[in-house]
Amino acid sequence: MSPTAPQAPTLLDVRDVVVEYPVKGFRAQPFRALKGVSLDVRPGETVGLVGESGSGKTTLGRAVLGLAPVTGGEILYNGADISGYGRRQRRALSSEIQVVFQDPYTSLNPSLTIEQILTEPLVVRKVPAKQAAQRVRELLDQVGLPTNAAARLPRDFSGGQRQRIAIARALALDPRLIVCDEPVSALDLSTQARVLDLFRDIQDRTGVAYLFVSHDLGVVRHLSHRVAVMYHGEIVEWGSGDQVTSRPEHPYTQKLFLAAPIPDPDRQEERREDRRRLAEQLAEAGA
Repeated sequence: MSPTAPQAPTLLDVRDVVVEYPVKGFRAQPFRALKGVSLDVRPGETVGLVGESGSGKTTLGRAVLGLAPVTGGEILYNGADISGYGRRQRRALSSEIQVVFQDPYTSLNPSLTIEQILTEPLVVRKVPAKQAAQRVRELLDQVGLPTNAAARLPRDFSGGQRQRIAIARALALDPRLIVCDEPVSALDLSTQARVLDLFRDIQDRTGVAYLFVSHDLGVVRHLSHRVAVMYHGEIVEWGSGDQVTSRPEHPYTQKLFLAAPIPDPDRQEERREDRRRLAEQLAEAGA
């Protein structure tokens, strides 16, 4: 069962956001990756953002982080429109909004020790060395890694451990919102479960909010208070985690729901047939 959504004022408010990219060619129309997307995230809440490759989910996460051009609409954080923030303003906002990327193997600098990686955002904020060292110990403890991990390099750790280090780095400045971009998709199933449990435990202890981007409806099922489903740059279903992940209403969400494998081969074959039928229905509707 999905957790109960916190009832609180909005922390992040995405309003009718449009993202377009130029296309080569004389008089070519720009490609519209987001077509007027709206959603909100409350303090201490997890909002799952689900869709297949090309749906626009990662683009929305990048727009929130200032990494994708917002050509229409607003992105409000604590009531302020951050969609037009420049580099200096974004740097100041980094203590409030952080990110955990998909691939733990490439998101960490291989030439730095874990202590250097975790200290880096603290040094930028001019945190004294003694306080920074204490904060590193706290962060390692928070993500379930031993203190002696600080002196080692990323190559000394497994994929799951590296993702824990990436999470610790995101937590270094005590952010209020973390954008999680497919943070468990590169991990095996057992490691995925442990990292998801860690995300939930950290949220319970710190009250941080997550915008959790994933292609897998099952991954967000037990983590998200609310879920938005994206298809072709639009949100086609948006509601409570229980409703969207267990009783989906839109054909595209139903198709995602049926993609999860089950052990019964006969029932699995029926689900494949249902998915094919839904794919044809979506194609005919031109959705």
